[in-house]
Order: sequence, then structure tokens, then C-alpha cells
Amino acid sequence: MNRRTKIVVLGCALLLTAGAAATATASGDAPRQREAAALTGTAKLYRSAGDDITFSFDAHLAAKDTADPTKATGTFEFSHYLNGEGARAKVKVDCLLTGGKVAVVSGVITSSDLPGAKGKRVGVTVHDVGGHDRLGYSWASTGSPVETKALPKCVSSAPFEKAKKGTGDFTVVPWRPDF
Repeated sequence: MNRRTKIVVLGCALLLTAGAAATATASGDAPRQREAAALTGTAKLYRSAGDDITFSFDAHLAAKDTADPTKATGTFEFSHYLNGEGARAKVKVDCLLTGGKVAVVSGVITSSDLPGAKGKRVGVTVHDVGGHDRLGYSWASTGSPVETKALPKCVSSAPFEKAKKGTGDFTVVPWRPDF
């Protein structure tokens, strides 16, 4: 494509974009506001012993709640199995903080087959580095979510675990608070 054709194509694209925005404003529709923060995606963690560890996230902070990350909504799930033994848990999100490509999400376990886990707060940190995602969790030093005592909202560990190659598809929408 020559330079003149590129300029014409770019000009048409700009006109179409401006026209769509003007149509939305003229029809009374407000421009769509992006959410304040988000963490989505699934990954399996790499373990040389062959552990099957999976984390999945669907956590969001609405634009109207930008000033309060404890108004985040959504769920996340995790499981850890080795040789047919292990547990899984589902968590209701109660806080989401993001900065750049890093997210910290916490919540309370609503269901689990790990005895004593239901009702415990857990936190997870994700570093979205595209294809080499990393993850950390609040129970890293205790060994189990059951052993964690009175964890505050939006607390976790550094993202020290590596996602298994080809499985990390986390997406972090950075938080931009007004201060």
C-alpha cells in the first residue's frame, strides 16, 4: 500500500470513529466508561513434581466504584491436586487492587472440599507478563488457606509461582484512582 492510500484509509477510519461517537452522543447514549480495574483469566502453575494447580479469575471493579476497591465483585477459583488427592475452592471477591500488570485480589471462600476452608479469606497476586504469567497467594507461608488467621482484604504474597507454559492468559486492567 502506498503512502497516499494509507493516508486515505486512515482518514476514513478517523471519520467513521468520529461519526460513531457523534451518533452515540446525539442519540443520548453516554460513551461507555471502562471499568476501574479487572482481573480475568486462567492458568495452571508449573510444578516439577507434576502437581495439577489451577487458578481462574473473574474479578471486576466498576467505574463508579473507582475510589473503593473493596466494592469489587466476581469470583475466583483454585485447585491443587497431586496423585488424585487435593482440594478446590471457590471464592467471592471482596477487594481488587491493580497497578500496571499486577493485581491483588482477595475474597472469602464460599465452597471447598478442604475441611475448614469455607469462610476463610484468601488473597492472590497475579503478574500479567503475557505467556510467562506469575502468581502468588496469601497462604504461601502457612501451607494452607485453613492455617491463615484474620487476613485483611487485598493482601497476598509476591507472585513467586510460574504459570505452566502455554496456560497463562491473565488480563489485568490497571486501576487509576483519582488522587
